[in-house]
Amino acid sequence: MDHSNHLEHQAHRSHTNHKNHDAHLEAKPPVRPDKKHEHSGHHEAMAADFLRRFFVSLALTVPILILSPLIQSLLGFKVEIAGAELILAALGSAIFFYGGLPFLRGTLDEIGKRKPAMMTLIALAITVSYSYSIAVAFGLEGEPFFFELATLIDIMLIGHYLEMKSVLGASRALESLARLLPDEAHLISEDSLLEVKISDLKPGDRILIKAGERIPADARLAKGEGYVDESMLTGESKPVKKIQDDKVMAGSVNGESVLEAIVSEVGEESYLNKVINLVKEAQEAKSKTHRLADRAATWLTFIAIATGSATFIFWALSKEPLAFAVERAATVMVIACPHALGLAVPLVSAISTAILAKNGLLVRDKAAFEEARRVTTLVFDKTGTLTEGSFKVRDVKPLKADQDEKRLLSLAATLEQNSEHPIAKGILNKAAEFDSPPLKVDDFEVIKGAGVQGVIEGKRVALVSRRYALEKALIDQASAFDWAATYAYIIMDDEPVGVITLSDKIRDESYGAVKRLQALGIKCWMLTGDNEMVAKAVSDQLALDGFFAEVSPHEKKIKIQELQGRGEIVAMTGDGINDAPALAQADVGIAIGSGTDVAAETADLILASSNPGDVLFLLSFSRKTYGKMLQNLFWATGYNIVAIPVAAGVLAGWNITLSPAVGAALMSLSTIIVAVNARLLK
Repeated sequence: MDHSNHLEHQAHRSHTNHKNHDAHLEAKPPVRPDKKHEHSGHHEAMAADFLRRFFVSLALTVPILILSPLIQSLLGFKVEIAGAELILAALGSAIFFYGGLPFLRGTLDEIGKRKPAMMTLIALAITVSYSYSIAVAFGLEGEPFFFELATLIDIMLIGHYLEMKSVLGASRALESLARLLPDEAHLISEDSLLEVKISDLKPGDRILIKAGERIPADARLAKGEGYVDESMLTGESKPVKKIQDDKVMAGSVNGESVLEAIVSEVGEESYLNKVINLVKEAQEAKSKTHRLADRAATWLTFIAIATGSATFIFWALSKEPLAFAVERAATVMVIACPHALGLAVPLVSAISTAILAKNGLLVRDKAAFEEARRVTTLVFDKTGTLTEGSFKVRDVKPLKADQDEKRLLSLAATLEQNSEHPIAKGILNKAAEFDSPPLKVDDFEVIKGAGVQGVIEGKRVALVSRRYALEKALIDQASAFDWAATYAYIIMDDEPVGVITLSDKIRDESYGAVKRLQALGIKCWMLTGDNEMVAKAVSDQLALDGFFAEVSPHEKKIKIQELQGRGEIVAMTGDGINDAPALAQADVGIAIGSGTDVAAETADLILASSNPGDVLFLLSFSRKTYGKMLQNLFWATGYNIVAIPVAAGVLAGWNITLSPAVGAALMSLSTIIVAVNARLLK
């Protein structure tokens, strides 16, 4: 955000923050560290139940294997026990009703929702196998396969357990974020220090933060200075120096200093809690690829049921024994379970969202993150993104004899006293050095896209950009100009009385980020309110593909439309407030340098820091994430295309068939491969 428009940012801040607050009123607060996340705890219990059922079923499977004629034949031993068929039937029944219960329950749930899927297929397969085997045990002619039934259920149980453990790894990201908060805080109450729970803190409380402690709430430093580790929140690896009045965030770690701070936000309004809510919402949301995979999984369920039925009918009418027809149908339904397909995208999505959050990159719109892989042009806001944004006053020059540096700084500081823009901070810092406190101002107003004005000591005083001063003929083109500087003119009763010269510096990270983005085939443009010469100088130094200069806030959207009109897929970086129209117009809107303002209304993606390298990471990681999704979809669908015909018996003429147990092993292996591949995303 540049000097020509930064005061519009100030005018909109109050309204935007109010909207941000409303947007989060209904979001549920995250779980405290001493409580398990409800969703995660439920899955932990389910995983433990699957593992317990697996061990019990495995123990019951051992005697079934010993009594199985097939196993005896393969291993060359013989065990004859009176009533062996009934023993097998009893053991098989125990495994079916105990080990198979989760699948039978899951079927009822799927049917109740009218969405038959994986559980339905497994339940059909084990029910058909069990019913046929029981019928044979009690007189039907044929060969029972309790051995196949038992091993099928065993493999399905352990496969589901392993898959659920992998999924839990992604959901634990929320718990790890919640654990960043300490349990208690040191509340300064008059002359005493009280230990209180962080849930009892409220805005305005004064707290003590000891060396090495985690900060319990968002706050502003009131006393002391030192370095704070924010790496778990913003991804910034180096500790950040904090001085008086700087903001510190809950969950970050204080360095070696003792700090006193005034609590500013607690509970739902804290940065960490907003991050947790955004991560949870993003993990629960579905992208286009996710929805496509869901539809494919649903269709695969119907295909599996139809193919299994057709397989049974075909082999039942052939010369093969009925047991062979049952076995083929059961194998088809097991091997075609769409679990790998249903897991392929959501697991990658959940893991990528957690990784981004740990690096200070937050996803508000899952579809936009997916779209980021297709971006062809990236438009940077200049100040604070490509440049450091820490303006310093280089010179204060009176243009009238009755003015001096101290007086001019006092006037400028008066107009800028409520602004948080880097230029305003530069002026206020310089005014403090000169001991030039702000004066009283009346009739304050924003000059749209140009500056601010108000009545000070009976005179109308304005602080405006060079562009505005030229347009209004308040100065002439011949006035001193330095391309590397930014100018703020002080106008009193329509007459220039002074000029403040400020300078910014291109970030060291900008050079490498732009070069690597261009190596990815992404064009880099700059959008700035600064004049043509300043913009060209920055553009030339960074070797940008183009720039737009002297652009007011309301014109930024038009420039984005102009690039889109050329067929470009555009990502726009901005501060999320006065860049709102442009962020909304862009194919991907990225609020960069938002710090604790994570609820930037119009941004699809939010970066906690202003480092342009984070934008590079975001766009390249979007490509990697999509690549992982494609790999998983290819494996899940390709596996079924090959495995289903073999399971149905198309190669039976060459004595190549798959038993239900082998089919279950392959299905579980497919699911585990997809889960492990997703976990390899870095």
